[in-house]
Amino acid sequence: MSRFFVVVDDLKDWSPYYPSQDVITFDDYLERIGQSSGERVRVINLARSYRYLGTGYYCSLLAEARSHNVLPSVNTLSELARKSLSDILLEGVEPLLAKLPTAKTGDSISFRSWFGECLAPEYSAIAKAVFERFPSPLIEVTLEFGKTRWQIKKLQLVALKSLKAGGEQEAFASTFERFSSKMWRKPKARKTFRYDLAILVDPEEKLPPSDKGALRKFTKAAANLGISAELITKKDYLRLPEYDGLFIRETTSVDHHTYRFAKKAAAEGLVVMDDPTSILRCTNKIYLADLLTSHKVPTPRTEILRRDNTEELRRIADTLGYPIVLKVPDGAFSRGVVKVEDWETLESESKRLLDKSALLLAQEFMYTDYDWRIGVLDGKPLFACRYYMVRNHWQIYKHSSSKSQSGGFDTMPTYEAPKKVIDVAVKACKLIGDGFYGVDVKQSDNRVVVIEVNDNPSIDAGVEDLFLGDGLYDSVMDVFLRRMEKRRR
Repeated sequence: MSRFFVVVDDLKDWSPYYPSQDVITFDDYLERIGQSSGERVRVINLARSYRYLGTGYYCSLLAEARSHNVLPSVNTLSELARKSLSDILLEGVEPLLAKLPTAKTGDSISFRSWFGECLAPEYSAIAKAVFERFPSPLIEVTLEFGKTRWQIKKLQLVALKSLKAGGEQEAFASTFERFSSKMWRKPKARKTFRYDLAILVDPEEKLPPSDKGALRKFTKAAANLGISAELITKKDYLRLPEYDGLFIRETTSVDHHTYRFAKKAAAEGLVVMDDPTSILRCTNKIYLADLLTSHKVPTPRTEILRRDNTEELRRIADTLGYPIVLKVPDGAFSRGVVKVEDWETLESESKRLLDKSALLLAQEFMYTDYDWRIGVLDGKPLFACRYYMVRNHWQIYKHSSSKSQSGGFDTMPTYEAPKKVIDVAVKACKLIGDGFYGVDVKQSDNRVVVIEVNDNPSIDAGVEDLFLGDGLYDSVMDVFLRRMEKRRR
């Protein structure tokens, strides 16, 4: 699990806030907190000064030498001291500044930000953007209006004791508690768990990979193994170093915060499921189709469509024959997938879908009453389900403007599923990685083909776990535990 320390020059600097044994002086940190034996340590450096070779500088420097995760990092201190402010504008802050009301040339505004938040709502987006680029507990931003627009004139780290009593101190305390609620956990409870696991979810997602019942079961299974599992959302991006592992239970995409979470977690040394490489390989159907074909994994006959190529479109129609299934590269839960029955529909639908993507997947249509879904964990089959098509529809999901429908299912032990189906699913996953995958397979007589590999398969209470029960959740958490222990060793 992780420990949390707030380092100050003088304990009096923390006197306006809730007392905690995790608040220590720089001298204490220097003398008592050495290299950790596999324990993850998070340090918030709240020195009075961060000048080069001062105590604030050395606090961050020593933290990095001890493999502690520290805020601000030495790199941030160096960038704030040397980085050209014109570079900041190039990194995406300029559009935010453009939204501010105009002023007279030379007018300036300063505001303070703590962990990316501030008192003035009109500057909140700028405060967040600055924090994402220069992660620091406390920073003062000075803006100046030039000839036509606002510019960032100065960024300066400020001392905790400089916060004004009342508004600023209360806002800092509130933000800090949300930034790392684990700091306030009682010491006795903290020792109950050996590891901390973050489970990334989106409470507003209409078709999440796991429902609330499954999430509760994952959390319980983790606790039984000495892992403290906590549900987090995209707002908790900067808290990732507090954890030992990240379990993504939100629909993933490369152009999405889920991929950024996976990348950051992997860079911080967390056990990640699924890892960024798996997300990259699974979420783009063009990539996946090419990967499977090049390694001779059986798939439906597949062609790749490009924009403005009628001749190629006619060739594909002749090659595949009707019906043809068109797929956008990054669709999920049957979204962005259409079936075309004739040339006119093929021409119009491909044009519509190609407005969103330079490439499109075209596959032969294989009708089956159901699709197999084989869950594969750490290279081994875990569960087998048959997902049936929605009544009077050709897919297991049917989406409309008002609701989404899904067909029935049945779940069975993997040894009851056809061996050929299990073998092809495991073979496909070996090309992706050693994470947790759901492989969609179609079986027509003796022909078995892989439709796609999902990097974060659906696990809903009473569906995929119908045969294994709690054992499914135990198996997933056991993989996390073994990998966390391996990382610690």
